[in-house]
Amino acid sequence: MSSGDRPVVLPANQPKQFYRGGASIAALRGDESADFGPEDWVASTTTLYGRDDAGLSTLPDGTLLRDAVAADPVAWLGERHVAEFGADTALLVKLLDAGQRLPVHCHPSNEFAAAHLNCRHGKTESWIVVGTTGDEPTVYIGFRDDISPEQLEGWVARQDNVDMLAALNPVRVKAGDTVFVPAGLPHAIGEGVFIVELQQPTDFSVTLEWEGFLANADIGHLGLGYDAALECVDHHGWAKTLDTLIRRTADDTAEVVPLFSEQADPFFRAERLQVSGSLTLDASFAVLVVLAGEGKLGDVPLRKGSTVVVPHGAGEEVLNGELVAIRCRPPRVDG
Repeated sequence: MSSGDRPVVLPANQPKQFYRGGASIAALRGDESADFGPEDWVASTTTLYGRDDAGLSTLPDGTLLRDAVAADPVAWLGERHVAEFGADTALLVKLLDAGQRLPVHCHPSNEFAAAHLNCRHGKTESWIVVGTTGDEPTVYIGFRDDISPEQLEGWVARQDNVDMLAALNPVRVKAGDTVFVPAGLPHAIGEGVFIVELQQPTDFSVTLEWEGFLANADIGHLGLGYDAALECVDHHGWAKTLDTLIRRTADDTAEVVPLFSEQADPFFRAERLQVSGSLTLDASFAVLVVLAGEGKLGDVPLRKGSTVVVPHGAGEEVLNGELVAIRCRPPRVDG
């Protein structure tokens, strides 16, 4: 079993999804022959909703990462993290390539998940746009104006996808943009948007627009019924405050670029590393996604498309080479 004292390069992990995509993931990894799947779950200790093992990452020695962390949580996660979260990475990282527009949906909060789903974590998430295709790459974030519960219930009952989508704020995006998506915020990702997604480690989605995407409505309400599931939706209008969720970082040439504001710290953290030479990284559980170039993390070779899980027990590591990478980390733990 991997000991939690050095970085580990991970293969693709693309559990079957209900929507199309995956060409951008294969191109990033340099494996055009790979089985296409629109999501690559990196360093995942999380399963697909309702499944026992689909979605879990396997280490090169055949051990599930989940089991390796459980066997030695301090080595993998560090003492302060374990004191707060136990043997729980508190993080899921995905590569997500939308080959079609995703349905309008949202995710429950910690409070809703604890009350209704017997889980500590809801599903706040953030998107780091790393590529786009098409003329108008767009994401849809939050309602423009306040929406009454009755209005939303009617849209879902009728599966009025036109009005649901029109009620959201459309945002054109390009590589370098980031979007913070708090729990409850209705959203959709448009066709041609390729992201690194950080999220809380669950697969809880309330799918408001299920027709044409899911096999039936039951899958869309997490087994709660829509009357209960819709209680997790944020009905507020976001048109005037949308800028608080979006950052444009493409022109920042710093060696280390923070990608989210402090509002994300209770859930996850991420930085873009733009290395020419060497950069010392502090000890931390982390997931590294290499977007361009090549180099080494310690003595571990990296190239474009490499995805790496870094245990806390690896200590300080030096990143060498000419490369661009996203470093994803769990919630900030004080103390």
